[in-house]
Amino acid sequence: MRRTIAIANQKGGVGKTTTSINLAASLATAEMKTLLIDCDPQANATSGLGFRKDPRRRSLYHLFAEREPIEKLIQRTELEALDVIPADRNMVGAAMEIANEERREYRLKDALEQIPQIYSFVLLDCPPSLDLLTLNALVAAQSILIPIQCEYFALEGVSELLDTLIRIRRNLNPQLAVEGILLTMYDERTNLSNQVAQDLRDFFGAQVFQTVIPRNIRLAEAPSHGKPIILYDIKSRGAESYIQLAKEVINHDKTGPG
Repeated sequence: MRRTIAIANQKGGVGKTTTSINLAASLATAEMKTLLIDCDPQANATSGLGFRKDPRRRSLYHLFAEREPIEKLIQRTELEALDVIPADRNMVGAAMEIANEERREYRLKDALEQIPQIYSFVLLDCPPSLDLLTLNALVAAQSILIPIQCEYFALEGVSELLDTLIRIRRNLNPQLAVEGILLTMYDERTNLSNQVAQDLRDFFGAQVFQTVIPRNIRLAEAPSHGKPIILYDIKSRGAESYIQLAKEVINHDKTGPG
């Protein structure tokens, strides 16, 4: 059965897109057919997989604004088992264009139901805001993966997101579960990173992934080369961490967070 996971946090700069790209690539490398959908008008997941800006390319915008069949938007990537639906800046206007339409929050969910069951995972890279694009992703998803940077205000940010999650469960998607909380930009040399990690584990328990994503120069460099870290430098600590995260996600029902 296909698993659809939204990667979201209302706070920016926490590693959402880095996680979307590299978790998708690691799942694909583990022979799990994966579709990454870039729901962010900044289109960083699109460019991070090697797709340069191209006004002629069909994107998620055309699903929202023109009801383009979703299967026509799928692009192949360098990894055989990884496909992507790209984003572009026009998506900023898509939310306004469909604001008065019925079932506007269900546009992506309805479209995903038309995709053949060839994918083991569908990952949704969300914008850093609670707009109509993010709502569509959270309505379409079965679970939410929350990246959290190891910094002072981390707990405050995640509590706001969980309040949002409760409202979405109540009104739009009662089945939405927490896939897990992922600690990103972790620096084991600092007391702050260690304290934030401990606080989050104390508060959220088994919902926090065992894998942590370290601060890693190679991981930061990879997007500018249009490659996931496992193609840019598979021996880096960043690559090792995302491969380990993919194993946790695959084994979610047996060992992963609930």
